[in-house]
Amino acid sequence: MEELVFVTHNKGKIASAQKALKDVKVRIFEYDLDEPRSDDVKFISKKKVMEAYELVKTPCISMDSGFWIDALNGFPKAFVNFSLDTIGVDGILKLMEGKENRNCRFVECLSFYDGKELHQFMGKHEGVISNEKIGNDTNKKWSDLWYIYKPKGYEKTFAQMSDEERENRIRYDSVSSLDEFAKWYKNKIE
Repeated sequence: MEELVFVTHNKGKIASAQKALKDVKVRIFEYDLDEPRSDDVKFISKKKVMEAYELVKTPCISMDSGFWIDALNGFPKAFVNFSLDTIGVDGILKLMEGKENRNCRFVECLSFYDGKELHQFMGKHEGVISNEKIGNDTNKKWSDLWYIYKPKGYEKTFAQMSDEERENRIRYDSVSSLDEFAKWYKNKIE
């Protein structure tokens, strides 16, 4: 079986990939890839995987995700890290004060590149913004948004859920780019 390299420094993404790709030989290459300025996660993911391939010279994957809040015209979109570094989840909660529509979603793109072909897999996870920052820290979190994001159909934030609850939750209107890629890749290598 050929080795697949996942280039990222995000511990939460690494934990998720190891779970979704348990039947695949995955090597983690911890590196902070350049992130082009764009609100298009598909474009960002493509640029990242191309940079990753130049580093490792072997088939690799990279992921990018964004967070869309309906009441804020989609803000912060793909600018999640910038918004968390500047206003943080407390700032997002401040912007959401008095808003009845608390619908939001994570949108993600996983890109695979083998030096010849690019394949991209989209994911989407619907939810709502909580009224307060709540929950416990975990090495599986992708970002601090876990303290304010409640998956559709749940009354708990991701940060309040146990590992088992997060893994076994019913996914309403949810598609994982990692799961989509894992299915495709398993068929590719068989």
